[in-house]
Amino acid sequence: MRLSFHRLAEQEFNDAAAYYERESPGLGAAFALEVEHCAADVLTYPEAGAVVRGRIRRRLVRRFPYALLYLVKPDEIRIVAVMNLKRRPHYWLGRS
Repeated sequence: MRLSFHRLAEQEFNDAAAYYERESPGLGAAFALEVEHCAADVLTYPEAGAVVRGRIRRRLVRRFPYALLYLVKPDEIRIVAVMNLKRRPHYWLGRS
């Protein structure tokens, strides 16, 4: 199975990493690494994420207030949002 990012999810990931890097050098890289670990867990155990709406699942990112929201498709896992948990909760609706 392969992993793909919605273009807005990729932008959220890059923006968050840049923000953390500005706050403290090295923290952006630490965030990126935790997101990569979370994505690897999603690939290994795609059904383990909690269902949040319809077929969209959520997996929490360790150490940071973020979650990966994803859709399990027959041949891929699509990350639809790299969601800041302190942001309005349903801003990502309509992505696939």
